[in-house]
Amino acid sequence: MTIRRQVNRWVGGVLALGLVLGFAGCDYWPPALQTQIEQLQSELQAATAEKSQLQNQLASVTKAKDDLQIQVDELSRAGRDKSAMIQSLENTVTSLQARLAKSTKASAAKTGSKKPAAKKTNKAPIKKKAIKKSSTAR
Repeated sequence: MTIRRQVNRWVGGVLALGLVLGFAGCDYWPPALQTQIEQLQSELQAATAEKSQLQNQLASVTKAKDDLQIQVDELSRAGRDKSAMIQSLENTVTSLQARLAKSTKASAAKTGSKKPAAKKTNKAPIKKKAIKKSSTAR
């Protein structure tokens, strides 16, 4: 039984050593794996920097979009106001034309005669002198 006790102690020691190494971890990394880890870390840093740059660009584009939307809203509002003003002025012109037509008919009825709408002036036609062109070439 002494051999059996020695084997059990040896197996127990190996198991204990295995557990200690398993929990403590191993600090040895192969050089190729170390290079891959460094490369991945540098790619991660580059990707993080690019992500923050894209987020800044997105924020500025979003701000510009919001500013332009505000301008579009203001211009739409101004367009509606101008359309209402134009409609009001058209209504005013129409009513003034109707009043003018009524007052013209009323004044014509009071005087009993119709006035000519416009005077025609007869102008003598302007005579142009015929310009003779020389047929000789230089």
